[in-house]
Amino acid sequence: MDENEFDVFVIGSGIAGQTVAKACIEQGMKVAIADNREFGGTCANRGCDPKKILLGALEAYELSSNLKGKGIDKVVKVNWKQLQKFKRKFTAKIPASTEQNLNGKGMKLFHQSPEFLDENTLLVEGKKVKAKKIIIATGQIPRKLEIPGAKHFKNSDDFLNLKKLPKQIVFVGGGYIGMEFAHMAARAGAKVTVLDTGKRPLHAFDADLVSELKKYSESLGINFIFEANPTKLEKKRKNYTLTYEINGEETIIEARVIFNTAGRVPALEGLNLEKGNVDFDESGVTTNNYLQSTSNTNVYACGDVSDKNLPLTPLSGRQGYVVAENIINGNKKVLEVPVIPSVVFTLPNLATVGYSEDDARNRYKNIRVNYEVAADWFNAKRINAPLYAYKVIINDRTGEVVGAHVLGPNAGETINIFAMVINNKMTDRDIKSTIFSYPSWVNDVKSMV
Repeated sequence: MDENEFDVFVIGSGIAGQTVAKACIEQGMKVAIADNREFGGTCANRGCDPKKILLGALEAYELSSNLKGKGIDKVVKVNWKQLQKFKRKFTAKIPASTEQNLNGKGMKLFHQSPEFLDENTLLVEGKKVKAKKIIIATGQIPRKLEIPGAKHFKNSDDFLNLKKLPKQIVFVGGGYIGMEFAHMAARAGAKVTVLDTGKRPLHAFDADLVSELKKYSESLGINFIFEANPTKLEKKRKNYTLTYEINGEETIIEARVIFNTAGRVPALEGLNLEKGNVDFDESGVTTNNYLQSTSNTNVYACGDVSDKNLPLTPLSGRQGYVVAENIINGNKKVLEVPVIPSVVFTLPNLATVGYSEDDARNRYKNIRVNYEVAADWFNAKRINAPLYAYKVIINDRTGEVVGAHVLGPNAGETINIFAMVINNKMTDRDIKSTIFSYPSWVNDVKSMV
């Protein structure tokens, strides 16, 4: 085989792309992998992992704040500079270690995103390369806001690498990213505003729990502006001004830095998919149940860039496994997606799994909805947590839990129990008959059903 011919060429070095590349090279295939950014992908370098590292110090702040005067004399002070230095101990080594690992397995590495020349040919680093199978695993990038001055927006990468926290921050978008960053920034001392086009933040989550979280967020000093359409961003001498419109009336807000947190979209720009006969739409590369392109059978897509995506790292790895199996053994492996929990890492966490209340009412004849603000439960009271709530949805005929939504300390962990319950079709009786350690957060699950 020519040096520029490969059995498998993977575009993207995140968890999905690495899963495919490693499985294929273990089968003796000639494999190349390319990325136009740091090797290792979004999650490890500039996404969920560094975010959680920053969150660790803010969890300490939150706990000390809640317990001040109840065994704690002073609220801890967040040192943003030290926190960023600590984060870099984790992230700085990811690209080099990833490259070393992939190189050690015998892969050819390219440090550029390729573009298609035809169905089997790519142009990368000025070279034409051919591949029997091409895997698109490029993930997602921030959604562009098409307004005058949009080039002045900062994005999530910029926030996670802030050397100094500005005094005033505006986040345009109240989804996962905007709300998580708003909670971090407010606790670290910034004056924060979240602006969103919708009527509330976190549209994908239970409205009742989001309402509770919004009220608590406001108590932290976070200001919300809803049903607002950004129209113009301007750079001043020191600050930026954002013009937005509500019901036809324009208003201006000023801040030291303004972030675009309006969500993410599949990273397909620059790949020239049309030349590769690869169909796609706004949801990603159009694929069949084998994650194979519906228009070019030589191409597969996995992770956040496929139209079967959910922006969750565990699913990206599963999709990579499915693609690898289908390349190695022929199209036999169909993507099967279990019920997957999702968490917004605000403080407290907001977590969800299974059906929403509305979806459950549409699907089942009779449901039971257990909803309570439970700040007076022992686990919340022992750490003086100001907010603890849940909504659990049960099929009244069978007793099976079909949806769970938790807001509170440790909700990001507790929700995993509900994911196991729903995937295994367990009932409220099954949960109540299980003996958990006491007094643990998971033990509260028995009282929620």
